[in-house]
Amino acid sequence: MPSPRGGVRLPLPGEGKRGEHGYFGYLLRQAAAASRLTLERALAELGATAPQFVVLTMLKAYPGLSGADLARVALLTPQTVGVIIRNLERDGAIRKTPHPVHGRVLQWTLTRRGLTLLEKCRKHAMALERRLGAGLSPQAQATVRHWLARIAADLQQ
Repeated sequence: MPSPRGGVRLPLPGEGKRGEHGYFGYLLRQAAAASRLTLERALAELGATAPQFVVLTMLKAYPGLSGADLARVALLTPQTVGVIIRNLERDGAIRKTPHPVHGRVLQWTLTRRGLTLLEKCRKHAMALERRLGAGLSPQAQATVRHWLARIAADLQQ
């Protein structure tokens, strides 16, 4: 199909191979990219990034993680987590304490300021979650969550 500029018109998300005829892997990547961009735009209003939000979320769920453990659960590189940790610590959102047994290992926890920032970020993230789940019954949402989690677990092996 020609485009107005004389070339081939690119399919929009949801069309052709970018739609129901596409490969699972591509469609997952396309959905993740759209979701991440939407979240990044919303978090920018708070001066936060999506990776910072993930780190804050994981520290709330699992206080005392090391930088290496944070990188694993946040699906980020150790180098990226190192930069995020430095910035969040500088801003007073997290604090470090030495591990009680392995003193050279630093454990990270949220501060009051970090909890406040996380709650603000969560409001934006929950708005995105509602958009993602719109039109799906609670049972369908549970099925999709189970399927996505199973993919991650199965492909990890």
